[in-house]
Amino acid sequence: MVARHIIFSGSVQGVGFRFTAHRMAGRHQLTGFVRNLRDGTVEMLAQGKAEDIDDCIRDIQQSMPGHVRDVKIEEVPPNPRHTDFKITF
Repeated sequence: MVARHIIFSGSVQGVGFRFTAHRMAGRHQLTGFVRNLRDGTVEMLAQGKAEDIDDCIRDIQQSMPGHVRDVKIEEVPPNPRHTDFKITF
């Protein structure tokens, strides 16, 4: 298992982005969370197989055409406390 901290920027708040990310994470059996940040970006922590995380990010971008301007991805240590995928606030 790997974990990635992801920041999505663009028009990603107020458009159903977190719900789309939640749905895609479920499809790819990922754990972690997604939440809006005060600076207008969306933060996601995704844990699972590397290829599933990559596929999830791609699926999110394809489901939200024109909304994602940039994606920053950083490898982080997996956190066992995340046993499912949640929308947090």
